[in-house]
Amino acid sequence: MSLFFIVVAVLAIAFVFAGVTVVRQGYMYTIERFGRFTHTAAPGFNLIVPFVDRVGRKINMMEQVLDIPGQEIITKDNAMVAVDGVVFFQVLDPARAAYEVSELYVAILQLTTTNLRTVMGSMDLDETLSKRDEINARLLSVVDHATTSWGVKITRVEVKDIRPPADIVNAMGRQMKAEREKRAVILEAEGSRASEILRAEGQKQSQILEAEGRREAAFRDAEARERSAEAEAKATQMVSEAIEKGSAQAINYFVAQKYVDAVSQFATSPNAKTILFPVEATQLIGTLGGIGELAREALGRDSGDTPPAPPRARRPGPFEQA
Repeated sequence: MSLFFIVVAVLAIAFVFAGVTVVRQGYMYTIERFGRFTHTAAPGFNLIVPFVDRVGRKINMMEQVLDIPGQEIITKDNAMVAVDGVVFFQVLDPARAAYEVSELYVAILQLTTTNLRTVMGSMDLDETLSKRDEINARLLSVVDHATTSWGVKITRVEVKDIRPPADIVNAMGRQMKAEREKRAVILEAEGSRASEILRAEGQKQSQILEAEGRREAAFRDAEARERSAEAEAKATQMVSEAIEKGSAQAINYFVAQKYVDAVSQFATSPNAKTILFPVEATQLIGTLGGIGELAREALGRDSGDTPPAPPRARRPGPFEQA
């Protein structure tokens, strides 16, 4: 009897240990009873019925990365490009991921590859090279919608590399060089235009200032001529008044002044270095004497203190008769 109980105890302990299932963190196991799914075992210690229940699939619940191998794709403008990428996904429902699709990784890979060809085949080469964000967004939307029934969430799809043919790369290099040269020529032309505009503005301001200067100078010249004319008119009026009062010295002064001016103009003429005039020095001295008497007469008349001196005998001027 004791042996029987020992055997039963050993079998009981083995039965219990056979029903113990430990699930690692980040994983979930599906439990099947006679081949039918019953529940999922969470990470940690779990008990199942030995010989009745068994672990069906071990599902990785962490976010995973699936590499898309390089493949050749024909774009909309018939350019052949080599493309590869990566897919990030996470299983949200282990039962559906285990039983709704066969070979989950292969299915996701094939689905992503097919849609990558579809998306990039509808775009030009320039668009495929410059719109990677748009390609990634379209792939993510399509693949995530297709894998929803599998209990999988596609978190990100990235195109790693796009490799055009060598001849297209060379043509793109020449195009880029031509575009940069065009941009440089445009910038140089814009700089020249700006320089010409600034130079024209400077000339305009210079001409405006010069015109204002000429106007101011003309105004000053006119004012000076006006004052000179007023002075000459006043002197002529004074001489006229003296003539009306019978002063011969005034006439002599007026004529002598014009005479001296004419002589000075002959002296400053650039046409000749030597000038001969039939001018008598005594007549010029007589004229100067008449001017002096006229000045003394005017001063004596203005002061009113001393009577004018009687006229003395003088020599006639050059324009007077003896």
